[in-house]
Amino acid sequence: MAEGKKLGGAGLRGQVAGKTALSTVGKSGSGLTYRGYDVKDLAENCEFEEVAHLILKGELPTQDQLATYKAKLKSLRGLPDALKTVLEQIPKDAHPMDVMRTGCSMLGNLETETDFSQQEDATDRLLAAFPGIICYWYRFSHDGVKIDPETEDDSIGAHFLHLLRGEKPNELHERVMNVSLILYAEHEFNASTFTARVCASTLSDLHSCVTGAIGSLRGPLHGGANEAAMDMIEKFSDADNAEKEMMGMLERKEKIMGFGHAIYTESDPRNAIIKQWSEKLANDVGDTVLYPVSVRCEEVMWREKKLFCNADFFHASAYHFMGIPTKLFTPIFVISRLTGWAGHVFEQRADNRIIRPSAEYTGAELRKVTPIAER
Repeated sequence: MAEGKKLGGAGLRGQVAGKTALSTVGKSGSGLTYRGYDVKDLAENCEFEEVAHLILKGELPTQDQLATYKAKLKSLRGLPDALKTVLEQIPKDAHPMDVMRTGCSMLGNLETETDFSQQEDATDRLLAAFPGIICYWYRFSHDGVKIDPETEDDSIGAHFLHLLRGEKPNELHERVMNVSLILYAEHEFNASTFTARVCASTLSDLHSCVTGAIGSLRGPLHGGANEAAMDMIEKFSDADNAEKEMMGMLERKEKIMGFGHAIYTESDPRNAIIKQWSEKLANDVGDTVLYPVSVRCEEVMWREKKLFCNADFFHASAYHFMGIPTKLFTPIFVISRLTGWAGHVFEQRADNRIIRPSAEYTGAELRKVTPIAER
């Protein structure tokens, strides 16, 4: 690993705000580890449910433990009628992250975590229900269909695609979803995770912590970069056009999403992994535009600005090749990152002190109130 980026200044850069045993970012292996395992190793050799088990329960499962865990998650996929009613009231043009936020909050009303001993069960319930929440709303609001939120698919990734598209996905698509969910599962003290930990430090319930985290992930500087990347690359007609347009954007100093990172210095280890799968998907669907455009964008940004693609950039084309609407890219992030959020909530609760930093005051000096008639 190259020497870590020197952090400091605004945005709490470089400030150690707590302890975690869940992940390291920019420190060892390819640059991202979950409980001591390199994310590249996990993406190559594990299913997402194995990684969820690792993050939430401490270790990779045995074959029997994995089968039991998958069976539990599969049994928790159904949605209460009251939640379906709420989802049916959300308009078609709503932001899908607002749907996830509302769905999580409503489930918290219906199935409230009343004691911290329920935290693992409450997390498993959310993990199982999130694909159904977003797809039930999407299919109802866009297609006028009330889907059954339960399928017999073995994995969460396949379950999501099945609900969205109405048919069981092929092996390649299921594998890519597994990899994607693994790559997004956990990333130390990012903005949404820190939101969850601050909320947890007040000893609030799990659904409040996750709802707050979803609100943070909704912001375009955090979770929406893959959507912004898709909006950009689909406007380019070919690689040469992409280079011409990007050079113009750089000249105009326009913000280009999907590049650079607050901690990684030379590359994002998640990008190299999803880029390979994006290429496989491009070949599978016969794409001759979107993937070459993405590669050219990567080359231009490195050549001109020494900025590398982060995890979001090639996720855009990968999701597109699987027929996932752009507006649903970030909700997939939620389905995955729930594991990291919950793991951090568990840690915060286990060794808690309320998070209450101080601020540097920049306002007026002490002064006296002037009577209102004299102002």
